[in-house]
Amino acid sequence: MKKVIHDCDNTMGVPQKDVDDGLALLYLLGREDIDILGVTTTFGNSTIDIVHSNTESMFSELKLNDIPLVRGAGVNEDRRSDAAKFLLETVKKSPKEVSILATGSLTNLYGAYLLDDKFFTYVKEIVIMGGIQKPLVINNKIMNELNFASDASAAYHVLKYGENATVVTGHLCLQALFGKETYDELMENPSNEVFKYIREKTLPWFNFIGPKYDVEGFYNWDVVAAVYLTNPEIFQDDVEIISSEEEDYKTGLLKTSSDKEGYKVNIPKSIVDMKKFNSLVFEAWEQAF
Repeated sequence: MKKVIHDCDNTMGVPQKDVDDGLALLYLLGREDIDILGVTTTFGNSTIDIVHSNTESMFSELKLNDIPLVRGAGVNEDRRSDAAKFLLETVKKSPKEVSILATGSLTNLYGAYLLDDKFFTYVKEIVIMGGIQKPLVINNKIMNELNFASDASAAYHVLKYGENATVVTGHLCLQALFGKETYDELMENPSNEVFKYIREKTLPWFNFIGPKYDVEGFYNWDVVAAVYLTNPEIFQDDVEIISSEEEDYKTGLLKTSSDKEGYKVNIPKSIVDMKKFNSLVFEAWEQAF
C-alpha cells in the first residue's frame, strides 16, 4: 500500500477550467493499493479560493469524509500555509514512506521546505506534473505552461532541493488524449455512477477546449502523473541534469545541462504501453466510488 498526499489545483466542474486534477484524484480513489493520507489545495488552474471551494464540493459529492482536505496559500501569501504544515507533519510521522503527487503550483511543497529545510529528506518520492523542455505546440498553436510558471520560485526550489523527483511534462502528456473514443467508452457504461459523474463534470470542458486547439477532446495531464506514481514501469524514464534558474521557470522551462552542473530530475520520455495505461485508468475510475 502506497501512502500518498495529492497536492492539486482541482477545478473539475468549474466553467472553462481544466478537469485533470479531479480525474487524477478519482484515479487514486479507485486504486486499492493507494492510501490517500490527504489532499492539499494550491492555485494554478484558478485562484486558491475557487480551487479550495470546488474541491470541498467534490469531497461533499463523493462523501470523502475520511480524507483530510487542507487549504494552501494563494498568490502573494505566506507559503507557510496550513497545507504546508500538513505536508511537513505527515511526512515526518512516516519518514521515507509518503509519496507526493503534485499537480498544480508547487507553493505548498516550497512552504513545507521553508518550515523545515529537511522536508524533502522525509519524503519517499515526488511526482510532479508540469514543465516544458521546448515550446508546447498543439496543431500549430502554442500552449503556455501553467504549473511551474504559477510560482517560479517554488518550482525552482522544489526541483533543485527535492529528492527522488519525477517531472511529467506537457510533452509526455500529449500521448494521453481524452478523445471521442474515450467518451464513447464512457457512454457504453450508462449504469456506472463514476462514469456518469465524469461525463457530467468533463463534457463542458471537452466541448470548450477541443475546438480551441483543433482536437476532438482534451489532454489528460495530471492523470498521466498519477499513473506514473502507481505504475512507473509503463514509462521510459530519463534522469537528466537540469540547470534551470528561477527565471526559466516563469515559462516552465526545464533546461538541461551538458557539463553536469545542475540538479538531477527524472523526466520520462514516453508511455511505452498505451493499452495498459488506458486500462489502468478506466479500471481505477470504475472503482472510485
